[in-house]
Parts: sequence; structure tokens; C-alpha cells
Amino acid sequence: MPRNTYDIIVVGSGPAGESAAINAAKHGKKVALISDRDQVGGSCTHLGTIPSKALRHYVKQVMQFRSNPLLREFATLHKPSFPEIIRHANRVIDEQVYLRSRYYEKNDVTIIHGQAFFNDANSIRVTTRGPLLKADNFVIATGSRPYRPANVNFDDLRLFDSDKILTLNHSPKKVTVIGAGVIGCEYASIFGGLGCKVELINPANTLLSFLDWEISDALSYHLRDIGVRSRHNEEYESIEYHDDYVVTNLRSGKRIKSDIILWANGRTGNSDNMGLEALGIVLNARGHIEVNERYQTAVPNIYAAGDVIGWPSLASASYDQGRAACNAIVDPEAFVAIDRVATGIYTIPEISTLGKTEQELTKAQVPYEVGKAFFNNTARGQITGEQVGMLKLIFHFDTLEILGIHCFGDQASEIVHIGQAIMQQEGAANSMKYFLDTTFNYPTMAEAYRIAALDGLNRVF
Repeated sequence: MPRNTYDIIVVGSGPAGESAAINAAKHGKKVALISDRDQVGGSCTHLGTIPSKALRHYVKQVMQFRSNPLLREFATLHKPSFPEIIRHANRVIDEQVYLRSRYYEKNDVTIIHGQAFFNDANSIRVTTRGPLLKADNFVIATGSRPYRPANVNFDDLRLFDSDKILTLNHSPKKVTVIGAGVIGCEYASIFGGLGCKVELINPANTLLSFLDWEISDALSYHLRDIGVRSRHNEEYESIEYHDDYVVTNLRSGKRIKSDIILWANGRTGNSDNMGLEALGIVLNARGHIEVNERYQTAVPNIYAAGDVIGWPSLASASYDQGRAACNAIVDPEAFVAIDRVATGIYTIPEISTLGKTEQELTKAQVPYEVGKAFFNNTARGQITGEQVGMLKLIFHFDTLEILGIHCFGDQASEIVHIGQAIMQQEGAANSMKYFLDTTFNYPTMAEAYRIAALDGLNRVF
């Protein structure tokens, strides 16, 4: 095969691009991956999932020290600043880059750094003067970035988005977060955990309305408990910039003064300046690429996966979508659509859900029952001092099939996967009875499944 010709070229080195490239290489294909950064990992590693979750982890540790009677004295000796915590979080980025670089090296994936532009459906150029690269198939996995409307001045030193916030060089006392989606709620809890007063501007009447109502209510309560005031049914109108502060004007006429503003009002797919429109590839208003059920764009040999196609915009799902898109090319019989994903929301405490909510089942007139386990009633929770947290299992009243798993509290994003494994079984294997017939280690947080199953089944038998 000629030097600049490949079986598959992947554009983007985040989770979707990495899994697509390595999967293709493991199928014996000649693969090149184009990264617009000097280091691999994409926005996930450098600006999104990894730094924000590492930041959250260190903030949570600070909070645990302050709340623990044995450690509180040490916590008061030094209050870490936001820049100090960011420096600790950056260590994880370096480790992730090293690991991912090794994956590509081991699998003989050629890494090319630069901006990609499609010349036609079978060739692509990296930077304006780079060589023309040819391939039979392409996978676009360029991810997303924070949405920046034209009427908002992001050059101002007191206005940040979720990328720029990682450059914050001081610890603010008051923060206004515009947008109460997942990213807005996560950063509201981070700043609240650091002791900041936070104003969370939410255009809806509840936080994260796609969640089960009890989980949404619990999030609101615990955000309020750490100094976050949620302003529901409020929308941004304009911003006044001053040397020492900023003022957010709301459409209701309210004015909010703060040290900084974090703009967290959605994201945009990284699909611009790649020549996609000229090929006939369809983009929506937020730059997301339209694909079919096999991650294929309007151009048959060009596929797309990950945040650049929109929902669900989770690193975990992006990784699986990238592998699935590659399978659609190299191993069609192995293709599996990614349609049941556990949602992980890294607020403090964290949230993870899978399946139906009470609201959805009520609307569909499905007979269901609920079993709950509160973390402070488990031995492990009492040992670790976890006073906050709940596992909620929703199941069919007659068949006992698990219909929804909703977890709020420490390690929620880990705990949910125990139920996920059972929920995805076929027929009678998907049953609440599994949690009664299985012995869980004691004391563990996994024991919450047995407690929730007993609570729920006692309501139907």
C-alpha cells in the first residue's frame, strides 16, 4: 500500500477516535489517526472528563477532611486554592497521555498532528500544506466544545466556559453559573465544595429534569447545603463587565453580582472547517453530524461517532460508539448499536442512572414498584461516614423485571453497574430476586442492592 494511503483514517484522538483506530488496527487494517493537538487524548483528556473529574475528586477530599472530626484540625491548617487543586489534577492528564500514546504505539497506529480538511470522499489533507492522505473509509471523532454565542464576550478575564475555567488563577468567593445542565451542576458543586457562594441559573423548573424526580430533588437539596442557590425558571439576558466584578442580568429583571461567571449553556460539535458540507454531510444547528443507526453519514464511506454526533455525549458511550463505527466497516456481524448507557453525573455527591424513571413509567401506565436502600443504613456507609446517598430500584409489579436503577451518593457511578449487568439479562434472569439469591461481600456498598430488593419485594409479597 502506498505511503500516504490507508485502509481507515480516524479524525480525533478522544475516546471515540481511540477505540475506532485501535479496533481497526486489531483487525489488521492500516490505520492513521489525525489529532489536532500535540498530544493525544482529545478534549476528554485535556479539557473535559479527566481534568474536571480529577478536580472534583480533590475537592471532595477537602470536603471529607473538613467534615471528619479526626481530620478537621489538619484541614484548617491549609485551605488549598483553586489553582493548587488544578495543578494536582493535571498530573492525571500527563498519565493519561502517556498510556494512550503507548496504546497507539503497540497497535502500529500512525499518529499525524494537525488540522484535517476533506479534499473529497476518499482523501484528506492535514493542515493547508500537508500531504494528501487517502483512505477507503474515515471515522470522524472530533468531539465537541463549549457553545459560545456571539453576543457573549469570552475574552473578558472574568467570564469562563468549561474549557477556560481550568486556567482560573485564583479562588473566587462568589460564582455565577449560567446553565444548569450536567456540566453546570458539576461545576456548581465543585465551587460550592470549595466554600464559594454559587448562583446557578436554570431555565427549567427543576434541576436535570431527565432524572428520576427523587434524584433531582436530592441533588437540589445537597447543592443548597453546600452554598449553591438554584434560581429556577430564570434566563440570562446580558452581562455587565467591570474591573473587579461582573453582573448577570436576567430576563426577569434580577441582577446578580459575582467575582466570575461560568458559562455552561450547552456544547457544539467540532465539525466546522473540515469541508464536510461540500461533501453533502448534514450538520444540525449545534454542529452535530447526522448519522444513521450504524454511525454512517450521508457519505457511505465516512462514519462519525462520539460527542460530534450529539447524544448521549458521554465519554463511556463515545468509546463504545467508536468501536461500533469501526465494526460497521471491518466486521459488520460484530456491530452492536449503543442504545442503553448508564448516565454518570459527577456532582458532589455523584449520580448514576439507567433505565426508566417513575415519571416515564407512570405516563406509560406501567405497573411498577420501588425498592430503596439508604447508604447511612448500610454497614459500609456507617464505617466510611457516608450520611448521604440512596440506591433506588424500579421494577415491574408482576414480572419483577428491573426497569430502572437510580443511584445518588458516593461511588454511584460504580454501584450502578452491578444492577446494569442484571438488567441486561434476557427473560427471567432480569429479576429483583437475583439480589436475594446472591451473596454480597459484607460490609460493602454493593449490599445496598440486597437491602433495596428486600424493601421492594416486601411491598409486593
